[in-house]
Amino acid sequence: MYRPPAYAVDDRNDLFRAIKSYPLATIAVTEGPRVALAYAPVLIDEQEGRFGSLLFHLARANPVAELAASAELVISVRGPDAYISPDWYASSGLVPTWNYIAIEGRGRATALSQFELRGLLESLSAESEEKLLPKKPWSIGKLAAERLDSLLNAIVGFKVRLDSLEGKFK
Repeated sequence: MYRPPAYAVDDRNDLFRAIKSYPLATIAVTEGPRVALAYAPVLIDEQEGRFGSLLFHLARANPVAELAASAELVISVRGPDAYISPDWYASSGLVPTWNYIAIEGRGRATALSQFELRGLLESLSAESEEKLLPKKPWSIGKLAAERLDSLLNAIVGFKVRLDSLEGKFK
């Protein structure tokens, strides 16, 4: 990502805060000369490594799920964005721009066990439901055991220990 110094953000806490606020990530992996993309909400494991880890799940049938287990991934998270009109500047002769938050991380994925996958789903639901308070939170415990088992078999969970994490807050 092109990051002029004025917009470069490397502080873990700032990056993690933005990811928690906007957790839907684009997951990219190469497949020969092509790039395959998937989209999933991510959770942060701040304790693992210098840059932390990101956890997510994909449908087992998603081709990216198969590729993710054996390739380096790039994970991109976008925050808010907005067009900036030159009419809003005090100086004349300027051009339009676009302000945004973008975060990129790289690392290799490892598959989660069924136990870890269930924990990921519980945590994802809890974080998302918390944002809907005072609504009474939904939990995975509301599903029948057979239904939960069927759903767990239809998805694959991953943990990506990040080798890099950088942001651009423009």
